[in-house]
Amino acid sequence: MDTLLRCAGLARSTFYYQASKLTQPEKYEFIKGEIEKLYHQHKGRLGYRRITLLLRKKGMLINHKTVFRLMNELGLKSLIRVKKYRSYRGDTGTLFANVLARNFKANGPNQKWVTDVTEFKVKGERLYLSALMDLYNQEIISYELSGKPVFQLVMNMLQKAQKQVGKNLMIHSDQG
Repeated sequence: MDTLLRCAGLARSTFYYQASKLTQPEKYEFIKGEIEKLYHQHKGRLGYRRITLLLRKKGMLINHKTVFRLMNELGLKSLIRVKKYRSYRGDTGTLFANVLARNFKANGPNQKWVTDVTEFKVKGERLYLSALMDLYNQEIISYELSGKPVFQLVMNMLQKAQKQVGKNLMIHSDQG
């Protein structure tokens, strides 16, 4: 034994310390099971902070750093919530009066146009459609597609429709 320890460069106490560690049950085995149970019960949506709170509610006093370490050992990471698209929320600028007043009927073509930007998911990718519709016959006057909801999307759509502008034309948007 002495020869082996000398060749390995280990002290006798280190060898026996490591050997005793192998026979002892793991300190956090029960808590690891509880962490896994909570993680899967909540479909992977909880991170280490919320799991720590739930463990404490169950009467287990454990530090959040320990829960973080144990979750890493178990390979558990919380799923990041996908944020929904929200249109620009900065300075809104001038809000215009609702001249259309929910009167969605037109007596002739090119009197009332409505526009909006809509988000679609196609094959896992987001697409944004900006469309302009005539309320007289529900004809799409102009449209533009883009991968991002940027101002240029609406500008390109309006420039395409500019050729058909008549007198007393009203363009209505929900200002969203």
